[in-house]
Amino acid sequence: MDRWIVDSEPSVRYPTYTRANAGEVIPDPMTPLTVTLGIMTAGEAGWRDAYVSTGTLDADEFEDDRPNTIACFGGYLYLNMSLTRIYGVRTPGMTPEMVDFQYFGTMPGIPPYAEEARPTDESPVHTARLDEFLKTYTFARDDLPELRADRDEVDAFIAARPDLTAVADADLVARIRETTPIYRRLFERHITVSASSGVGIGTVAGICDAVGRVDLAMTLVGAAGDVDSAAPCWALWDLSRMVAGSHDLMTAFDDGVKGLPARLQASTSADAAQFLSSFGDFLCRFESRGPNEWELRSAVWGTKPELALAAVDRMRLAGPEATPEANARRLAAAREEATNEVRSLVAADAEAAARFEAGMRAALLFSAARERTKTNNIKIVHEGRLAMRELGRRMVEGGQLGAAEQVFMLRDDELDAFLADPSAFTATLEQREADYLSLFDLEPPFVLNGAPPPVSQWARRGSTSTEKAVPGTVLTGIPGCAGVGVGRARVILDPADPTALEPGDVLVAPVTDPAWTPLFVPAAAVVVDVGAQITHAVIVSRELGIPCVVSVTGATSSIPDGAMVRVDGAAGTVTLV
Repeated sequence: MDRWIVDSEPSVRYPTYTRANAGEVIPDPMTPLTVTLGIMTAGEAGWRDAYVSTGTLDADEFEDDRPNTIACFGGYLYLNMSLTRIYGVRTPGMTPEMVDFQYFGTMPGIPPYAEEARPTDESPVHTARLDEFLKTYTFARDDLPELRADRDEVDAFIAARPDLTAVADADLVARIRETTPIYRRLFERHITVSASSGVGIGTVAGICDAVGRVDLAMTLVGAAGDVDSAAPCWALWDLSRMVAGSHDLMTAFDDGVKGLPARLQASTSADAAQFLSSFGDFLCRFESRGPNEWELRSAVWGTKPELALAAVDRMRLAGPEATPEANARRLAAAREEATNEVRSLVAADAEAAARFEAGMRAALLFSAARERTKTNNIKIVHEGRLAMRELGRRMVEGGQLGAAEQVFMLRDDELDAFLADPSAFTATLEQREADYLSLFDLEPPFVLNGAPPPVSQWARRGSTSTEKAVPGTVLTGIPGCAGVGVGRARVILDPADPTALEPGDVLVAPVTDPAWTPLFVPAAAVVVDVGAQITHAVIVSRELGIPCVVSVTGATSSIPDGAMVRVDGAAGTVTLV
């Protein structure tokens, strides 16, 4: 197989792509339904809308015959670096290099912007529009009521969910198609807010650099408060305290997470009944969250509760000192101290002082807002997921599919024909699923310039050896959250199987999404292969007060599992001790 059936045609005008940032959005290959009814459709359209509404580009600057803002190659999601760099060129106070650092990190192989700069990238007209956007939106707002309106719209859509087991097959397909225009609007909001978050953080970092205290930048934008991606941690922590305080629950968890819900249901323990009630409330709140949650096919906490219970299992072993509340208070105090220090350093320069205050306000407001917009999007994705899982279940029951997940191998333009004659697709979808699963064995190129090589030429995961780091080795990355953590490195490749992680260990992960977030709580520190200043691991670690370093190239392959390491979140270093 040289290409996946829903792979994109690469852009001719904007040829540079990267897996940076994309890998934490959708780390695994995308199914045809996700490409044709999810992020590659609604997301692409919403991102274009955001570029136009902020004044970054005109609609006629896009190629109409192919995606431009994102792409699917070998089934994997890629972000278009060329367009984000144009945003850096045209935005006052920004540069392409600043955009690279904030959104993509410092991964090797990223070509310098100068190698692809186009004469049309610079545009005084668009710069003036972006300047107006920054003045009237990014630096002028102290509240974002439109995000609450978005949340209410999504919650109303969820509340109107019919009994999916009782509606007709065609109604299930209509349900997922209804999500697409909502998804598009929500994704536009997500991109607009993300842009403002980057500008706010960049402004603060610039002031810190100017006064010789660049080390304070990440401390200043920590503990923003009300961060949606951190909220499950607080809820799971409360559940873990219920377990830690109960002999019956500890014994039940000691027997393993597999089959745990059934064992608790059969238990006569009052503690078990109380836990199940609280856990049910948790699932009602966070049913859409989980690993690879932007992918329609993925199992999430609501469809596979054991995934959340695995996080509780690790958190129950932590002592009370690991409480997220205590860490958040510590980080908030550190932010206040750093804020006062920088204020004193810029007090004599009225313009710099004003810029610092505006940057701080924007960084904190829009960092939390960025996670809120993600939550709104993920809830809508989940509604489509539930409808199609029910359709798949029916087709398995009727003998037309071998597994319910095969329904996600359909493209949107095939759904009506599938409803008319499901058996005509049985063999096709079985073969597609086999092809799809084979993509998981491949290592997608991290950066692409132009057309990707055929999938058959991609390296297989684990085929390249990496030299293990030895004591004294210092690995460098991007500072995520200030603080120092020392502990045993635990290389965890799947958040669904974190059993090796013990309290006080250093979590070393390839990438993180909200399914990983609860594992931050018992950890002494977090180290991630990829990432940048406004990626998920950084925003959540800053909220929880966990030392964090991202963009540590090859950390999961070069750091020996079990080695003692020292993580300096302010310096962005990981030292084997």
